[in-house]
Amino acid sequence: MADTLTDKEILDISNKILSKYDLCDHCLGRIFAKIETGLTNKKRGQIIKREIKYLKKIEVKNCWLCSGLIDEIPHFVELVTTHLKNYEYDTFLIGTKVDEDIIFREQTLSDLTGLEYSESIKTELNREIGKILEKKLKKDVDFKKPTIMVIIDTSFDDVKLQIGSLFIYGRYKKFKRDIPQTRWFCKICRGKGCRRCNYSGKTYKTSVEELVAKRFLELSMGDDESFHGCGREDIDVRMLGNGRPFILEIKNPIIRSLNLKKLESDINIDNKDSIEVSKFRFSSRDEVVKLKDSGLRKTYRIVMRGEKPLNNEKLKKVAQSLRGLRIGQFTPSRVAHRRANMVREKQIYNCKIESLDGAMAILTLEAESGTYIKELVSGDDGRTKPSISEMIGTPCRVEELDVIEIKGE
Repeated sequence: MADTLTDKEILDISNKILSKYDLCDHCLGRIFAKIETGLTNKKRGQIIKREIKYLKKIEVKNCWLCSGLIDEIPHFVELVTTHLKNYEYDTFLIGTKVDEDIIFREQTLSDLTGLEYSESIKTELNREIGKILEKKLKKDVDFKKPTIMVIIDTSFDDVKLQIGSLFIYGRYKKFKRDIPQTRWFCKICRGKGCRRCNYSGKTYKTSVEELVAKRFLELSMGDDESFHGCGREDIDVRMLGNGRPFILEIKNPIIRSLNLKKLESDINIDNKDSIEVSKFRFSSRDEVVKLKDSGLRKTYRIVMRGEKPLNNEKLKKVAQSLRGLRIGQFTPSRVAHRRANMVREKQIYNCKIESLDGAMAILTLEAESGTYIKELVSGDDGRTKPSISEMIGTPCRVEELDVIEIKGE
């Protein structure tokens, strides 16, 4: 019977234990669970008792260790079934909390026998409940990434669900200049609601995040969401072209089988003058990490104004000089309160002059992810070097800015 203990040693240990404690077959068998596979703990315990001619009949309810807990497995199965009945999910995993007195008794027993051959009562409960539920629910146990993690507090019949988030990839275009990408909570009340924010808890009335997430939350019955964008544009910058990639995370969803095509259409109809979404598909937490780290190139349309009329030849030379140039940008003054003060080197890939009319010029510029375009134009009091203002010899500022392409995926 044994791999690391002889049969005689197993029987001697069992005699020693049973002379002190009344154990049910499950709890005795569990002491030697790791020695030989292919048997249930109950069967293993029965064999041992037969071998040592232990004739005393110990009912589970009278077991010194589990105090009848093992017999409650069918009850816990029904409890979990009730809690899961409204949820959509593919896989699950069971976890349990066990009364401290039982854990203490289990530790007392392990002090006599050692832990190397035994498994905990929690492990047996998790496995046996899971096995029954797999058949009953026709769902699979997943030990790595279950859709729902079920935690049963066996002392109070309390069930808590840890529900895997639902992730949806998409792209958005933003047509208005007064909508932030994500919710901005009021700085005064921090989202609680106050007179300053008209008791909305927000600095701005809405955001791309809220416009996209509203219908998802309604249909999935999730209780919260997070918006993971591939970078972000300033509130006064439009996002045009092929749109900005994002992943919407719906937290604690009840419904997961969503019609993404219809959602895409409905969101666009609801917000036709503000945003447009496309390319919806289901995603994952791993893709969120990849999206955040992707660093995709961006192409901008810049409408800029000089303090005096701009020289066409000078501007042409500046555009040529910018192509392939690496610039240094010290953290802009406008974001210094939330970003670390440091110099960031960024690559400018291309720059074209679209038009020039006196002090107004329109440029198309392709740059590395994370380039501060407004500061590239103005110089930000020398914090960006070189800048277009410095290279032209005339102070300039951005009047309007649009992202017109995000390259790669």
